[in-house]
Amino acid sequence: MKRILTNLLLSAVLLWVIAWILPGMYIRGFGAALAAALVLGLVNAFIKPVINLLALPLTIITLGLFSLVINAFMLLLVSHLVSGFYISGFLTGLVASIILSVLNLVFIKDNSAHA
Repeated sequence: MKRILTNLLLSAVLLWVIAWILPGMYIRGFGAALAAALVLGLVNAFIKPVINLLALPLTIITLGLFSLVINAFMLLLVSHLVSGFYISGFLTGLVASIILSVLNLVFIKDNSAHA
């Protein structure tokens, strides 16, 4: 439980940092970042596996690059669901999802390995 809360807080901080860096992505405050991180976790747990399965042939054909598009759409979905979290368009969502994936790899995966 402690690891889940730590990952949630770290994801919220990462989203907030990305919004600070990336034009076209806006988070109203840390509460909105926390809500976006929670909804993103739920979307990634429940909706993304279904989308990945349906898009598997396209993902194979593109050698996995289509998964970046799926990640961008998951972020855009979250921006429509969470008030105070806004992404201006697909390209911003794509860049944000790439940055978030890299930062998650560096911070969150490393954090869970030590727990």
